[in-house]
Amino acid sequence: MKLNELTISELRRLLDDREVKPGEVLDDIYNRIDAVDDKVKSYITITKDVAYEMAKDAEQAILSNKASLLTGIPVAVKDNMCTKDISTTCASKILHNFKPPYESTVTARLKEQGYILTGKTNLDEFAMGSSTENSGFHTTRNPWDLERVPGGSSGGSAAAVAADECIAALGSDTGGSIRQPAALCGVVGLKPTYGRVSRYGLVAFASSLDQIGPITKNVADAAIMLNAIAGHDPSDSTSAPMDVPDFANVLGHDIKGLKIGIPKEYFIEGMDKDIEDSVRTAIKKLESLGAIPVEVSLPHTGYAVATYYILATSEASSNLARYDGVKYGFRVDGKDLLDMYMNTRAQGFGSEVKRRIMLGTYALSAGYYEAYYKKGQQVRTLIKQDFDNAFKNVDVIVTPTSPSAAFKIGEKATDPLQMYLSDIFTISVNLAGVPAISIPCGFTRDNLPVGLQIIGKHFDEESIFKIAYAYEQSTEWHLRRPQL
Repeated sequence: MKLNELTISELRRLLDDREVKPGEVLDDIYNRIDAVDDKVKSYITITKDVAYEMAKDAEQAILSNKASLLTGIPVAVKDNMCTKDISTTCASKILHNFKPPYESTVTARLKEQGYILTGKTNLDEFAMGSSTENSGFHTTRNPWDLERVPGGSSGGSAAAVAADECIAALGSDTGGSIRQPAALCGVVGLKPTYGRVSRYGLVAFASSLDQIGPITKNVADAAIMLNAIAGHDPSDSTSAPMDVPDFANVLGHDIKGLKIGIPKEYFIEGMDKDIEDSVRTAIKKLESLGAIPVEVSLPHTGYAVATYYILATSEASSNLARYDGVKYGFRVDGKDLLDMYMNTRAQGFGSEVKRRIMLGTYALSAGYYEAYYKKGQQVRTLIKQDFDNAFKNVDVIVTPTSPSAAFKIGEKATDPLQMYLSDIFTISVNLAGVPAISIPCGFTRDNLPVGLQIIGKHFDEESIFKIAYAYEQSTEWHLRRPQL
């Protein structure tokens, strides 16, 4: 038995029964990283020394009967979350030497639980992308086919979980960046309700859309991870002062009579036939478990991509203004201050980040604000209202996660619009602020994973966990592993 292939729940039992030690689990993780990460390239930074120190602390906690659910569990963290005194690059040259002087709330909460940090995972630079090809360092590859992308922007985290290079991981989701790579890599990815998890210490891309969530091997592990990181945080003004239920309590509950909405706008022309077939088969499986399918309409779905790329780029333009070569990170000197700013940003940012900064700066500029940013916010309200209206009649909404399976590396690199359309089924969820999970629901004829997206009402992660777990337990897709 290889310990790196187990789930959180399986390891918890072995650790608590003292059949294995945290250091032994870590040995298997790093042996696996040594064996496959030169091919997959999930990680930017490996934190081996830190991890073994954390393993010693975890062992002491277990011996003292003070273990939490994550004590001794190796977890990877997307490299846009601040980890004190540990490199946090956002996969950008502009932050290549940045070590934060403080800890993000989510990693601080994992520390309280006794987790072990295996390393910081690769992403599209500043989380801007859907393929992890936009990293300033290297492209992560999909463990199911090394010639294909793992999705993005949390591609490093999803690939690391799929390749058993960690037990679980954290990602961030601004327009699908947890769910789309989870779908493409055949793992579970959850975007919680906006405000459910603190964003303090998450390097901002689009502050009204960003949300941190878990990427795991199964639904039960996602519930454990969300329990660990969720909850109000006074350091984040957008954090909701809501009680956090024990999400694991709903797992295994009957889903008979629950209504699942099927939005007609999500089964579109041009979608990969294998994807549609897998998702429709999954809906039939949910029906056989007692769920009731109901057709719903989300009529403003067609405007979501355009709305997102106005609002997200506008917020990015504002958030990324701080990277100027003065306060921290990369600097290229010039003949005067303005020259230094321009040299630093020209050489420090990659092409996709520059593209989005320019789009956002244009949308916010004098004379265009009303036409673009304000109009975008109005359409966002309509998209949210679509969900509110649909949820009057159903408990959850079920859709494909992505319109296609993992595409070839380089296939969409020269066509930004095609790349942006990769997130067509995930973007609306961020605009509305509702929670959604992607779970494996099949494979294409090329043996590439397909993801099923289950969307819930605001702060009703319990319903999506209940339905996701019922589906997962009645199928075996989540048990399949890539052969590397």
